[in-house]
Amino acid sequence: MHDKTGKESIFVVEKADSISSPPELFSMLLQVMAMLRSENGCVWDREQTHETIKRNLVEEAYEAVYSIEEKDYQELKEELGDIMLQVVFHSRIAEDNGVFKIEDVLRAIIKKLIRRHPHVFSGKVVQSSREVLSNWEDIKRQERQDKVCNKATEKQERSSMFSNIPIILPALYFAYEIQSRAARLGFDWEGTEGVIEKIKEETVELEKELDSRNTNKISDEIGDMLFTIVNLSRHTGIDCEKSLKDTCKRFISRFNFMEKYAEEKGLDFRSLSLAEKDSLWEIAKNKAMT
Repeated sequence: MHDKTGKESIFVVEKADSISSPPELFSMLLQVMAMLRSENGCVWDREQTHETIKRNLVEEAYEAVYSIEEKDYQELKEELGDIMLQVVFHSRIAEDNGVFKIEDVLRAIIKKLIRRHPHVFSGKVVQSSREVLSNWEDIKRQERQDKVCNKATEKQERSSMFSNIPIILPALYFAYEIQSRAARLGFDWEGTEGVIEKIKEETVELEKELDSRNTNKISDEIGDMLFTIVNLSRHTGIDCEKSLKDTCKRFISRFNFMEKYAEEKGLDFRSLSLAEKDSLWEIAKNKAMT
């Protein structure tokens, strides 16, 4: 196969199949992206900016997570490739704009991993994973403080242990990350008993605000309740996001069963009373348990 200039092209699927070395394959990926962004490449790829494709990065990450949850490892292989594409794509855009190159990205993460694992690379002694995480936060905090900031307020914000938590994270994961970082500095309950008591306390406060009909205060109390429930999931080692998603899936499955069951019985589901729908719900629950 030849390219537009008549030269033999390196961009053929069979070429990738013939390579077994990861560095060579990565190099080919970079060449493919450079070609796509070149004058002889793809007009769509050339037009893209960080802003136009930033959503793709989030979507690909979610799809990879879904593959993990489904234990679909062949699909995970594809999704991880899509995430890698996003890294290479953004790096190429940055290089075209004269901001940074892919080697800068690789160099930065290599140095970061070495710097944040002194117990592996610098002889520092640690006794537990908890100590590893605590050291990790100390090193991150120092890194933030070492960055040059133009304004004192910016410097103060960047030195916070919470400053680099992506605001785009789902709320449950956002809360989980905040709690985890605070816990690494010793601000945490010792066990689940204290969290359970806090949930009870938040329930009482929520009930009080429900009577007041003050929507702002009700919103605050619901937020406090959710935040505490995330704390409970963290203490029990449960992925709160997955737990809620699994509940949503169960609800959808049971609700679909209810509608189908009603249809098979010649009933109009929409016109059924709440009590009748509750009965169908119990049938759906029992069906799922068998």
